[in-house]
Amino acid sequence: MILKFTMLIIFFATMIAIGFYCRRHATDVNSFVLGGRSVGPWLTAFAYGTSYFSAVIFVGYAGQFGWKYGIASTWIGIGNALIGSMLAWVILGRRTRIMTQHLNSATMPEFFGRRFHSNGLKIGASAIVFIFLIPYTASLYNGLSRLFGMAFEIDYTVCILIMAVLTGIYVIAGGYMATAINDFLQGIVMLLGIAAVIAAVLKSNGGFLEALNQLARISDNTVSTQPGVFASFFGPDPANLLGVVILTSLGTWGLPQMVQKFYAIKSEKSIKKGTIISTLFAIIVSGGCYFLGGFGRLYSHSVDIASQGYDAIIPAMVSNLSPALIGLVVILVLSASMSTLSSLVMASSSTLTIDFLKDNVIKDMDEKKQLLAIRVLIVVFIAISVIIAIIQYKGNITFIAQLMGVSWGALAGAFLAPFLYGLYWKKTTAISVWASFLFGAGFMICNMLLRSHFPTMLQSPINAGAFAMLAGLVLVPVISLFTPKLEKSFVDAAFSCYERKTQVTVKSDLGE
Repeated sequence: MILKFTMLIIFFATMIAIGFYCRRHATDVNSFVLGGRSVGPWLTAFAYGTSYFSAVIFVGYAGQFGWKYGIASTWIGIGNALIGSMLAWVILGRRTRIMTQHLNSATMPEFFGRRFHSNGLKIGASAIVFIFLIPYTASLYNGLSRLFGMAFEIDYTVCILIMAVLTGIYVIAGGYMATAINDFLQGIVMLLGIAAVIAAVLKSNGGFLEALNQLARISDNTVSTQPGVFASFFGPDPANLLGVVILTSLGTWGLPQMVQKFYAIKSEKSIKKGTIISTLFAIIVSGGCYFLGGFGRLYSHSVDIASQGYDAIIPAMVSNLSPALIGLVVILVLSASMSTLSSLVMASSSTLTIDFLKDNVIKDMDEKKQLLAIRVLIVVFIAISVIIAIIQYKGNITFIAQLMGVSWGALAGAFLAPFLYGLYWKKTTAISVWASFLFGAGFMICNMLLRSHFPTMLQSPINAGAFAMLAGLVLVPVISLFTPKLEKSFVDAAFSCYERKTQVTVKSDLGE
């Protein structure tokens, strides 16, 4: 126990020290929210990856989908790496960095407002961001509490308060740069932790081949009558597995806290390096998490799914490891959760300040007032999410994955299509953006309130979220064809940033 607490104290002290070190760099809104748009490839890639993968993935998703699909759940991690990381960087990274700087937008709602010349879109997007990031944040605390309870026997409320206070301190002190540096260190912990835990769990089950043989002998007639299905290539339910891959991979393209990482990239070279680093990080962390979760049914004797839920699977898998490894696992999940929490509170507080309070509620809001408002709203957002997390836990309302599914589905369903088309297609209209906002958010709210009335395939918030995203990709271009276009000169001015000439060396371009 002394060893575990020592590891935690060192971890917390490092995070807070970095926050105060970066305080001198967070003197205006641009540096506080975007790090002055000068963040290198390693920090940006790790910030992207650690914001992507949290306790929701390690405890909630890995446990739930590993149980449902067996070793085939590893496909989710592969999809996260190839679609959620590599393709996101390739398709969105460069254009996002160029156009957001050209339009002088620091948040996703501000981008919508300036790209489509609509203050209403900016306010509507900021409301969606604030409302739907809260359940995601609440789910982070829940996942962390399972491991803290197992390792330290600490009350759940205390776990939440410790994590919330410490994250708040370094984010409020150092802003984006503090979160980026901390994300880098936390990412290293995640890489080492995942590798160590997988090796230890497989060793405790006789090695990889023996664990796979044991998994192949497990049957569940309520899921599939096919023998060895949990050790098979595509698992017992490929269709629903595909829905999970789409939601957790394509969904990142429309999440404000993820896309905002591209705003801060320093240079072209940073984009190329960041793409490779981010993809490799996702393969190890996400692929490793789902691969580990795929062996969850080997611990069915230790977990009662009916009473404890899927979130108890991963803690059961690591509960018999050495104290040093358990301490590493706790710090791993703590790192993942705190990095994601810091990203969420930065996105929500900056969005409310820049896109809602500034010019709409408070006129003549200078830099100092904006910085103060962002810091105050970080505290407010953390406090709200803490209250919801405690209520959710005591009321046993839903599983981690369901909370995250509603949040991701609503945000990505509302924002993915208009953001993507807004970067690439001049004919995208403001009305089509409104349609995507209303459909994505409305569809997920209806799914949450009227789930039993939905078709069986869409009753799962995971599948519903995936459907909302794909539907948006169709709705936006179709509606844009039949609705009034933006003024041509305005759109041409927005897209002119892509045509600006720049010089490169011969090794990059042979020339005429």
